[in-house]
Order: sequence, then C-alpha cells, then structure tokens
Amino acid sequence: MTRILAFALAALVAAPSFAASHAIPQETVDKITALLAEMKCQMDPDDIEMEDGGYELDDVICEGGHQFDIELDADLNEVGRRAE
Repeated sequence: MTRILAFALAALVAAPSFAASHAIPQETVDKITALLAEMKCQMDPDDIEMEDGGYELDDVICEGGHQFDIELDADLNEVGRRAE
C-alpha cells in the first residue's frame, strides 16, 4: 500500500513538469491569434495543441458563426480544416 501511495505522489509531482515541457511558446500563440484575426476567426488559446510537428486548433469560431478544427504546419500554414 505504501508503494502505491509513493508512486501516486511521484506521478502527481511529475505531471506539471511534463505538461510544461509541451507548452506552446507565447510568441507562437500570439502569431496564431494574429493569423486567426486576419481570417476573421477567434478561439481560446488554451485549445491550441502541438501535433505531428504542427498545431491543431480546436473549436475555432469564424465569421458567420461557423466552427472548425484547423491544422497548421510548423510554419503556421493551414494544411487542414474540418467543420464542426
């Protein structure tokens, strides 16, 4: 029982550092936000995820109320879009 508690505690302590290592730099978040503004779209920056060397933007709301998931490559070029 003690080992289980020790393992659980170690996992909780390590979790924040693991999440921080996958954090997206604020400069990149700002560039994505500016890109979306040019496209007349917006989203919660917390919904930006790193994926396969690029970025996945979840729940992007664009002009007219249309909602999409948008994929960007590492250079922030749009490479995919799915309507929600």
